[in-house]
Amino acid sequence: MKTMKQKHQTIIQRKQRGQGMTEYLIITALIAVAAIGVYRLFGDTIRNQVAGMAMEVSGQNGTGARTAAGQRATASTAAAVTQRNMSNFVNNNN
Repeated sequence: MKTMKQKHQTIIQRKQRGQGMTEYLIITALIAVAAIGVYRLFGDTIRNQVAGMAMEVSGQNGTGARTAAGQRATASTAAAVTQRNMSNFVNNNN
């Protein structure tokens, strides 16, 4: 039979494992949200850069894709600094 002290230690160990898992899930969720935000902001740029590299590797000219990536990067930078608030949310939610 377990003593009261052993039962108490078992309960504490279970709580600590549960707390560790909860913290892990919160951190994972935050990383996922950040990754979604970065991809949303720079998705077209990344897609065009990868397309340009793939074209160059296959022996084709990837200049057009690289140029498009640069243009999307400029557009993403402009979108990142755009002031958004409740008065222009509906019109400027791109």
